[in-house]
Amino acid sequence: MSTIFGSSIGRKLLMSLSGLFLVVFLIVHLSINLLLLVPDGGQMFNVAANFMALPLIKYGMQPVLFAGFIVHIIYAAILTAQNNKARGSSKYASGNNTKDVMWASKNMFVLGLTVLAFLAVHLADFWVPLQITHAVDSVTIDGVEMHNTYALVNASLSEAWRVVLYVIGALGLTIHLTHGFWSAFQTLGLSNNIWRCRWTVIGIAFAWIVGLGFTAIAILQFAFYQ
Repeated sequence: MSTIFGSSIGRKLLMSLSGLFLVVFLIVHLSINLLLLVPDGGQMFNVAANFMALPLIKYGMQPVLFAGFIVHIIYAAILTAQNNKARGSSKYASGNNTKDVMWASKNMFVLGLTVLAFLAVHLADFWVPLQITHAVDSVTIDGVEMHNTYALVNASLSEAWRVVLYVIGALGLTIHLTHGFWSAFQTLGLSNNIWRCRWTVIGIAFAWIVGLGFTAIAILQFAFYQ
C-alpha cells in the first residue's frame, strides 16, 4: 500500500480522492451559509451551525476534514516539486507558454496557496472563537442554548476589507476548481475523449456556482444584513 501511494500515480490518486472529499465539504458548507440570507434573524443558520457542532460531527468528522486538507496540501506540494524538477530549466518553455493548457492547470499550486491563506483567516475568524476560545455570545432557540454564530459572521462581514478578502478567496477557489474538478475524475479513470469535455463543463459550472455563491453571501451580508 505504501508503495502504491509512494508512486506518482498513487500521489495523484490521493490528490484526487482528497480533492473530491473537499468538494463534498464545499457543497455542505455553501448550503449552510446560504441560510445566512434567510430573513429570520439568523435562527435557521444558528440551528444548522449548532448541529454541525454536535460531538459526533465535531470529534468525528472534523478530524477527517482536517486530514483531507492536510493530505491534499502535502501531496500538492510534492507533485508540484516533482513536476518542476522533471521539467528542469525548460519548465517555462513547456509550462506558461503552452497554449492548449488551461491557465488554472499551470498555476494550481499558487491558487492553492491563495485558498490556504484564505482558509487560515477563515479559521482564525470563526473556528478559533467557536471551538477554542468560545468567545461567542449565546442565543436560545426553541429552548436550546447555542452559540450565536450568526452574530459572529455578521460582525466579521461588517468590515469591508474582510468582504474583499472573502471575494478574493472565493475567486481563487473558483479558478482552482475549474481545473481540479475534471482533473480528479480523469485521474480516477472516469474520463475519456467525450467525458473529458463533459467533466470540464460540469467542473467550470460547479466552480462558478460555488465561487459566486460564497461571494454573493459575503457581499449581501455586508450590504443588507448589518
